[in-house]
Formats: sequence, C-alpha cells, structure tokens
Amino acid sequence: MLYGMEHPWAALIVVTLLLCSAGCMDTPVSEPPQKTQTPVPTPVPTTVTPRALPEPSSDMALQPSDLPSDYTLQDRTVIALPEVSQLARQLGWMQGYYVSFYRRDGNNEIITRVWQSVNIFSSEEINGVFLLEKEELKKEHLSPGTRYELPFPAIGERSVAFRETNPLDPERPVTYTVIFTKKNVYGKITMSGTSTDYELLKRLAQRADVLVQ
Repeated sequence: MLYGMEHPWAALIVVTLLLCSAGCMDTPVSEPPQKTQTPVPTPVPTTVTPRALPEPSSDMALQPSDLPSDYTLQDRTVIALPEVSQLARQLGWMQGYYVSFYRRDGNNEIITRVWQSVNIFSSEEINGVFLLEKEELKKEHLSPGTRYELPFPAIGERSVAFRETNPLDPERPVTYTVIFTKKNVYGKITMSGTSTDYELLKRLAQRADVLVQ
C-alpha cells in the first residue's frame, strides 16, 4: 500500500483546495455593474385643439356712443347665474351681459327705454335657443295688448322682430323686441315707451350684429 492512501478523503480535500485557489487567482475581479440610465420619453405633440374661451360678452354690448346723445346709460352689468333659467343652463348657457338706456322728455319724464342682453351659449344648442325664444314671444299671452311679427332687416344668422301695443293705455306705449343669433351668441334688443323710433331700432340692431365678431 502506497503512503497516504490510507486516508483518501484527505487527499481529495487537498486537491479541491488547490483547484479552488488556482481558480480564484486566475479569475479577474469583476467591476461593479453600471447603473442603467432610464431614457426620458419624448413628448408627443397632440393634435387636439383646446376649446376656445368665448369672447367677453361685454365687448358685444351697445355703448353710449352707439345711441343718440339724448339717451342716458342706466345700467350695464354681467348676468349672474341665478338670473338665468334652468332651461337656459341646460341649453349650454356660458355667460351674459346686460345694458340699458333711457331718454327723457322736456318734463324730465322717461319716455323711451332701450334694453339689450347678450348671452353666449355652446354652439351646439344655439339654434334651439332661438326657436324656443321665438315661440315664447309668439305664444305669450298679452292682456289687453297685442304682439305681432314685424318686417325687419335680417341680422346675424337668424333673426325676428315683434311689435307690441296696448290700445287701452291712453299713452299708447309701444314695445319692439328683436332677437337674433350669430355664431354662439343669442342677442335681444328691446325698445319701449311712448316715443319709440323704428329706424333707430334698426340701426341699433345692425350695430349689435357688427359687435359680434
């Protein structure tokens, strides 16, 4: 028996240690892994156009300079949401503006008033707004007065005018009402009193049409 073979497991351990030592000496030390940079995604331009905000309704209202010099500004203000009917809100009302003027006679009595309201709706519902308002003016019961549609120059994209009288009133007041739409704007002009002017009303309506850009 050769020397050392009486403990074969001891020889195996020695060989294993030598192999491990040789392998560790020959294997290069690995560098620590590089930190991977996460690429930042490039923004993709969108083709969706943001919804344009409506023009300020005050810019579409009549100004004192649009009326004869004997008219006085009485009030101009934005229309508050509580002043708008629930139906108008459902039809897409967005904002509105109101302005009023008056004219006095020699006795300092108010004989003519002019009102204008400008309301901006979502464009999808503007036709429905006009038709509803027109039917309301036609069907509204007046006692004892009468109201009838009046020939009037076309303004905006659609328009209609009415004249209202009260034969039982000794002062014979007359009220004109003009409504029109243009783009997504619904406009209404009213002239009322004992001294009204149809020609002035036409000019004011045409001016209101121009103000809606």
